[in-house]
Amino acid sequence: MGDIRAVDLNLLAVFDALYETRSVTRAAGRLSLTQPTVSGMLGRLRHAFSDPLFVRTSHGVVPTPRAESLAGPIRDLLAAARSLVVAQAFDPRSAESTVRLCGSDYLQYAVIGPMIREIRRVAPGIKVLVVPRPADGVADMLARGEIDLYFCARELAIPDLPSRHLFNDRYVCVTRKRHPLKGPRVTFGQLSAFDHIVSDPTGRNLSGPIDVALGLKKLARRVAVAVPTLHMVFDVLESDDFVAFMPERVVRDRRADLKSFETNVATPPIEVFANWHPRVGADARHQWLRELAARVAT
Repeated sequence: MGDIRAVDLNLLAVFDALYETRSVTRAAGRLSLTQPTVSGMLGRLRHAFSDPLFVRTSHGVVPTPRAESLAGPIRDLLAAARSLVVAQAFDPRSAESTVRLCGSDYLQYAVIGPMIREIRRVAPGIKVLVVPRPADGVADMLARGEIDLYFCARELAIPDLPSRHLFNDRYVCVTRKRHPLKGPRVTFGQLSAFDHIVSDPTGRNLSGPIDVALGLKKLARRVAVAVPTLHMVFDVLESDDFVAFMPERVVRDRRADLKSFETNVATPPIEVFANWHPRVGADARHQWLRELAARVAT
């Protein structure tokens, strides 16, 4: 019985080159080896297969019947081995898979929604699963493949995982159109005369990043309502004389329905990042997905 340990892919590559070229010299040139090296490897092949395999003639070498029977399977084996080390191409037009995207409702609006529209346009066979942002455990979900891309503000990014900066945003002060505040610029004192509304997906806080910034200046606003989604903020804003600070990208398409104000409140910047797991760093599909996210986020 033959011993598979006696044969490695380098020997099989020599066999294939000898079979194709019928010459030790030309096989050595094809493989960038010396003639003595190829002759030595041919000796190891003969020992491994218990057959001369290639017989020398005045015009080179000719394969034995055993070599003829091995040529096809060895060629297929080498092709399969090469496919393992060549990066798989990814064609979004023909791809069929499911991608899992995760982010807050703000980032669902600012990034994930535009990504879905672009995926539908250029990769109609790809399905999209939007995963609500969990309170914790995102890193484990990325490791298990339950999330492909996680979108978040800088302070929520996972420092031990690869990341990419996507865009910067800012908070804008808005009210309903019929609000008694007059603009275009208002002071914090004017804003303090009205109740404020915030978005808190946890349902546990009557505060947000604006309140942290105000607290550093020993200031506080009167937050009367906290709702879980930005969409609900818009609905409640329309019902009463509330004030809200919202990401500019979210209010951009609603300016006709809102009044916006410049203020003397030093609002914190919004820096948006994408996180992923290093196990998919070199995956062609995931590379395409990351580039698409960066493109639609600009």
